[in-house]
Amino acid sequence: MSIFVDKSTRVVYQGLTGSQGSFHGLRNRAYGTQVVAGTNPKKAGTDVEGVPIFATVADAVRETGANASCIFIPAPGVASAVMEAAQGGVEFIVVITEGVPAHDEARFFNVLKRDYPHVQLLGPNCPGVITPGECNIGITPGEIALAGGSVGIVSRSGTLTYQALHELTQLGIGQSTCVGIGGDPVPGTSFIDCLSRFQADPATEAVIMIGEIGGSAEEEAAEYIKTKMTKPVVTYIAGQTAPPGKKMGHAGAIISGGKGTAEAKISALRDAGCDVARNPTEIGGLMAERLRKG
Repeated sequence: MSIFVDKSTRVVYQGLTGSQGSFHGLRNRAYGTQVVAGTNPKKAGTDVEGVPIFATVADAVRETGANASCIFIPAPGVASAVMEAAQGGVEFIVVITEGVPAHDEARFFNVLKRDYPHVQLLGPNCPGVITPGECNIGITPGEIALAGGSVGIVSRSGTLTYQALHELTQLGIGQSTCVGIGGDPVPGTSFIDCLSRFQADPATEAVIMIGEIGGSAEEEAAEYIKTKMTKPVVTYIAGQTAPPGKKMGHAGAIISGGKGTAEAKISALRDAGCDVARNPTEIGGLMAERLRKG
């Protein structure tokens, strides 16, 4: 099994006619993902290497049965694109775009929660999601993933997502699903959203969680792990040497008022029974050790 996406997921790419959208959308199709449509109101009726282009998401859903969307459009248009996807009938929306204004993120996040509670939003500013061998939505290189495995991955960092995938694959440890939730201040999907699904997924035996400084998401996840999870969790917190008050990479990765420090997050995760890697290169080895222990 998997979480969020599998071989039955049918994806419409909002922005498929652009350079980045077509590059990654066609790579995802070559991987085996069912890329069934793209949207561009000015190019409706055309196609991108056989993928039909529709004027709206609603048209694409009606004609192709798309149930997921991937957004590859510039930041100023993301808010309207998210709402178009939800109103058009898809249930899973992946926003790859970075630089989306925080007030836009807060607005569409809350509108979705209020008016479209059945819709799951992933991102913005994330690498997407991959269930190896079945479905890849976003920019994760499928070549570094290994199908048929039992380790789930959830990460705020795109680059460290790839690091964890590659390490596991090099060790011969396959993955169930790998989710990059992004590092913006208002992520559509939280650590707990993913952890709860991995806990419920019978094919996932263990989980890697990669966090970073800033905010309280990791501490909240630690409490969930401590009280709700029975599966082992290996973690890593990025930004351990970051000076207070400086934003490090992601918009949400900033220590403010003594909150959101790496030390506090690591302490909470250890208290929850997690194995905490000291640097990214230890993640795969720690997971291999946990799996050997059973």
